[in-house]
Amino acid sequence: MTNKIFASIEDAKEFLYSKFGKNESFDVCIKEVHVKDLPVLCVYISGLVDGSTLTVQLTPLYFNSDEKQHHLLPVEKEDTYFDNIFNFYGKAEPKDKEEFLLGVLSGQVGFVTQQGYAYLTELRNYPGRQPEEPDNEKVIRGSRDGFAENIMVNTALIRRRIRSPALRFELHKITSNGRTDIAIAYLKDIVNDKHLNWVKQRIEEIKHDGLTMADKTLEEWIFKQRFHPVPFVRYSERPDIVAAHLLEGHIAIIVDTSPSVILLPITLFHLMQHAEEYRQSPLVGSTVRLLRYSAIILSLTLMPIWYLLATHEEYLPEALDFIGAKEESNIPLLLQVFIADLGLEYLRIAAIHTPTPLSTAMGLVAGVIIGQIAIDVGLFSSEVVLYSAVVAIFTFAIPTFELSVSIKYFRFIVLVLTALFGPSGFFIGFFIIFSYFCALRPMQIPYMWPLVPFFPKAFLRVFIRFPMSEDALRPYIVGAKQRKRT
Repeated sequence: MTNKIFASIEDAKEFLYSKFGKNESFDVCIKEVHVKDLPVLCVYISGLVDGSTLTVQLTPLYFNSDEKQHHLLPVEKEDTYFDNIFNFYGKAEPKDKEEFLLGVLSGQVGFVTQQGYAYLTELRNYPGRQPEEPDNEKVIRGSRDGFAENIMVNTALIRRRIRSPALRFELHKITSNGRTDIAIAYLKDIVNDKHLNWVKQRIEEIKHDGLTMADKTLEEWIFKQRFHPVPFVRYSERPDIVAAHLLEGHIAIIVDTSPSVILLPITLFHLMQHAEEYRQSPLVGSTVRLLRYSAIILSLTLMPIWYLLATHEEYLPEALDFIGAKEESNIPLLLQVFIADLGLEYLRIAAIHTPTPLSTAMGLVAGVIIGQIAIDVGLFSSEVVLYSAVVAIFTFAIPTFELSVSIKYFRFIVLVLTALFGPSGFFIGFFIIFSYFCALRPMQIPYMWPLVPFFPKAFLRVFIRFPMSEDALRPYIVGAKQRKRT
């Protein structure tokens, strides 16, 4: 037997005490029990196991009610005896001590017999929320379940939507101390093997002690993101969105303790999509999508355009002569814009840290009282407050939070260049940003596809939500083995 990894129960005790300490951690349970007539050592982490199921499994095993069972206990056959008596469906046989220890730390219950045979039983019950609709991906009509912090729950939510034997969940344990569970999800008959091998190789190269920030830390390790402001992956807390991407040929990475799932490879236009577009009719969904795209463009361009027209009245058409700060102020217009934008950012941060019952009052105080007083005392022009608020609304319309934050940095760059060089700086700023997006190639995938390089049919589908019944090829960038979906 390959699972005889200890010399005896006492040897197992010494090994466990050397790792956990003796009575140093209250949640580490190391005790001797009996499986009928066989004394065994039982070890588990109390907070990670299903205590009621464990009790039900062990209670009838403590005492031998039938004396005839004694002849079943030849010492040299205790492994067979344990297998026969404790024929539990989730039983595994570890190959060495480290695998046994890792199983216990992962929430499995470990058993060691007198002769040193070790077993792991699947009685995990991780603490966490039940599936519920995520706050940042709400839909008017659709499923209300969402990922939780339990990797087993998350894989089940995906498996429920894709009942295919080709769906794979490859489990990996990464980092030296954290030993975090991650699952790479893909459809074997569709996924691009080159992309899959690239992801696996990057994960194997991770040499770190833990993933404290879970999926975000993993993204930075996989892509070596450094100081790039834009996200290289898409996060989703909705199982239907993840299932749809898997069917397109994408790869999903599920990180234990995180309710967000990583989707890759992606482009900029993947970050602009939302489930609501597919919960409405094609015409309504296309309209919503176009409105969202226009909001993204306006969140980047509206404030620089207004500042350009307000400071260069020679470019202002007569029909728009109302644009521009009419009130006198001792604070330069550019500084007003920056202060207003910074104030909105502080307001967002404060809203995150403010308890829910107080958030409404905080918003009223900051948005109404402070804003109006700032205008009255001459700190801000009323137009600065107006356009800052409108830009903030456009920013909130961006479905991906990471992209909305990065847009603010690009807007700052365009504003500074516009203030320094006028109209030339305005166009130079957008040229630099567009060139930057075109130069990005995470996973060797053009970030601006299908705009750069230009794929007309794919670009049309980016802007228009076609009916589901129309045959559509899987995206070219995923390199799926089967491009046709019907």
